[in-house]
Amino acid sequence: MTVDFTARPEKPLPYSDDFSSADKYVDSLLDFATNSHLFQFLCGGVHILDFFTSEPGLFVSAVPKEWQDYLVQTEPMVLLDFLMRDDLDALARQTGPEQPPETLVQYVKDIRKLALRRSFQPSKPKLPVLPRQVALGMNTKKVHEVTHFSGYIDRLSEDVARVRGQELTHLVDFGSGQNYLGRALASPPYNKHIVAVESKEANTAGAKDLDILSGLAEREKRIRNKKLYHRIMESVDPSEANDEEALKRAAKALGVADQDIATIDLRSRKELQATYAREEGKGSIEYVVAKLGDADLAPVISQLEYTETHSEDDLSMMAVSIHSCGNLSHYGIRSMVLNSAIHAVAIVGCCYNLLTEKLGPPTFKPCFSRPTLQPLNARVVRESERRDPQGFPMSERLSTYNDQGIRLNITARMMACQAPGNWTDKESDAFFTRHFYRAVLQRIFLDKGVISKVYHGPSEGEGEEEGKESPFNFSTNPVVIGSLRKQCYTSFSAYVRGAITKLTTNTDFSQYSQIVREKLSDIPDEEIAKYEAAYLPRKRELSAIWSLMAFSAMVVESLIVTDRYLFLKEHSDLVRDCWVETVFDYGQSPRNLVVVGIKK
Repeated sequence: MTVDFTARPEKPLPYSDDFSSADKYVDSLLDFATNSHLFQFLCGGVHILDFFTSEPGLFVSAVPKEWQDYLVQTEPMVLLDFLMRDDLDALARQTGPEQPPETLVQYVKDIRKLALRRSFQPSKPKLPVLPRQVALGMNTKKVHEVTHFSGYIDRLSEDVARVRGQELTHLVDFGSGQNYLGRALASPPYNKHIVAVESKEANTAGAKDLDILSGLAEREKRIRNKKLYHRIMESVDPSEANDEEALKRAAKALGVADQDIATIDLRSRKELQATYAREEGKGSIEYVVAKLGDADLAPVISQLEYTETHSEDDLSMMAVSIHSCGNLSHYGIRSMVLNSAIHAVAIVGCCYNLLTEKLGPPTFKPCFSRPTLQPLNARVVRESERRDPQGFPMSERLSTYNDQGIRLNITARMMACQAPGNWTDKESDAFFTRHFYRAVLQRIFLDKGVISKVYHGPSEGEGEEEGKESPFNFSTNPVVIGSLRKQCYTSFSAYVRGAITKLTTNTDFSQYSQIVREKLSDIPDEEIAKYEAAYLPRKRELSAIWSLMAFSAMVVESLIVTDRYLFLKEHSDLVRDCWVETVFDYGQSPRNLVVVGIKK
């Protein structure tokens, strides 16, 4: 294919140089994902809740025996360096009892090789600095994202216009939120026309306030009889000063005629609308409040305003997004295939845990008995049984691979949202401790009868040894606690007490309140301390598994992004070119892969 786009990278996917082509990379990626039982277990078959509910435990039962000593003897940050950064070839030349086993080194090499590269080079050596009024409300991470993606979209827009011979009329931002990206692109020096699509009216209202502060919009002017208005304000309680109905009642009490009340304009400042004036050569913003259920943009396009120079037939749009959650990324990518007005897409996804699933539960016997954690996590069952056509995977290649397709359950997709390359010692110790507390609490729940074991025996005739219990044939009932107050994480005792209080006093947990009160309300501090002492020596097992899960999930993210690229590639009748590349620095924003497609 002739490279027509200056913005296009040399490779259509940022794969390792170990592969000679994108096809070779995809073949290896899918082969590994379906044949590595250890990868499948670490990415979908482990749940922290059941870490200590069996003996000798999940770590001993699931992790290869030759890995175990090395993993538990290695400090968490040293282990993370080994997984993410160390020179593995140099390690192989060293000898000694503290060296990682060869099979572990090979597994780490495989994951590194198959994970898409995340190094980043800005689209231009020097990008325009966001004006202070445009950057209002943005934190450092958001400034980085908006600065670099605005520059990228500007250059890509120029390429699309040049190659297609038609200027883009609009950029459609899927899930615009507070419209930070759209505001930057509508402002100088970019001056683009933005269609901001957002499902939450509160976000759109907040975005319009920021538009006013940035100078892109003005607040609606109020015309009122000031003398009469002040009389009314003096007669009401200050707490009702922004209540239009209360002000009207006060006006009537003062004897003001209805026709005069209508001329006062008693709306509060918050109720005044933002007004936008289109000017030649300047950018603009249009907001559309819509909850998209698919990629059909007809309801969005029908709400746009057209000028004398632009009609609906003239539309040439590009769908863009920074971190559109879950299926919204799929809608953005599919929009180019389903809508004649969408001529290009540039979508950065996130929140893979919010994706739905297209293929349903597996029909084949997996390598372990509960790969989808079905009894453990109710949403896993609901999502896989929905068979949502909008869900993962998008491409035919992944949907039909080996006649079964590629499945990623919510546990795997949630781990793909991690960023192990950015973990610090302090942060990792904090969440390892939180996970340790929750795993030990689950053991207390089991021992005290708050929850029970759920067995997942083999199908009749499969002949698994009767009565033999393992982490692979049972799980425990989930008790979703969520986050607790900060002080609850200062000690295990504080955590247990905080969890019990939440479960017995919060109405959201009424299903657990009675049994938790019966079984645990009088548990003494000494017993809690005994549980902590019993499992504390095994905390390193949990941190090692969690690190392996997050590290392995880099391949899960690569599968999701590659699937989106393949979907576009499979529509060669419509798609002129497509690729994936990084648009942010991983250290600033780890979900940094953009999926780009250009229509013929």
